[in-house]
Amino acid sequence: MIKEFKAYLSQLGYGKTTVYMLPVCVAEFIDKHQKPFNEIEASDIAAYHDYLKQRPNKRGAGALSESYIRHHLYALKVFFTYLLENEQIERHPVQAYLSSFKLSKPTSKPREILTKTEIELLYQATMNYKEKAVLSLFYGCGLRRSEAAQLGISDLHFKSRLLYVRSGKGGKRRAVPMSKKVQNHFEYYIKLERDKNIKKINQTALILNQNGRPMSGSSYARLLKEILARTNIKKHITLHCLRHSIASHLLVGGLSLEYVRDFLGHKHLESTQIYTRIKNKQLWKINAKTNMKTNPNTKP
Repeated sequence: MIKEFKAYLSQLGYGKTTVYMLPVCVAEFIDKHQKPFNEIEASDIAAYHDYLKQRPNKRGAGALSESYIRHHLYALKVFFTYLLENEQIERHPVQAYLSSFKLSKPTSKPREILTKTEIELLYQATMNYKEKAVLSLFYGCGLRRSEAAQLGISDLHFKSRLLYVRSGKGGKRRAVPMSKKVQNHFEYYIKLERDKNIKKINQTALILNQNGRPMSGSSYARLLKEILARTNIKKHITLHCLRHSIASHLLVGGLSLEYVRDFLGHKHLESTQIYTRIKNKQLWKINAKTNMKTNPNTKP
């Protein structure tokens, strides 16, 4: 059933991550409720919702986040829609539950934005060109974690100074311009470090781990933590924070919202507009500091 559900998601055009994650959520529900699908009621969904609120986070301390709980319920909604379409059930227990219960809107954590000084501290804390290249993937090129994990050495075009993302979010392709500094980090890594670590089966991946295998998203995250630990930066920084940072810095530098949208690979301009609020806040702080220097009596 789970395999058939995966095939259903693929046919609908869901991304690889979603095709993997939704069945995982459904499998947990099935393990919890040993009942035939046509006997599942809205009360069972309600009980499972309560269970999720109490269930500890398996990857860290504390309970599940509101957004992750919503993700579980969304997985069940899609799964029972699939069963309904295939006439394996006669009623949709998830829709029945959601119609009588309003989910609370998840509270999103504020986006951490590094200053240019903090970005420079990260680069200064690197110990080799591989680490510089990794920072350049996520800050210099603004890639998502999944995009970096799929990147091949053939996706870099040094003559035109472009990095090609073959399959971004939603299957969207884009060409990302590289600065001369970013280009140098990639070239030095390839010539001085990567080529010494090649194994025939993994020659296509751009960034390799110590065993000559492609770097995964979790490997990139661990490496960033190692670099961060060598600095005095106290912020909770993730790979996505680097992407947020370059977007903010580009807008503050005067580039258009449309350019930043294309740079990040956003499908809709609304997705990029979050950074205009960040830009306005940063510009306000800069102007306030300038006014304080020229007129000490000015209140920020």
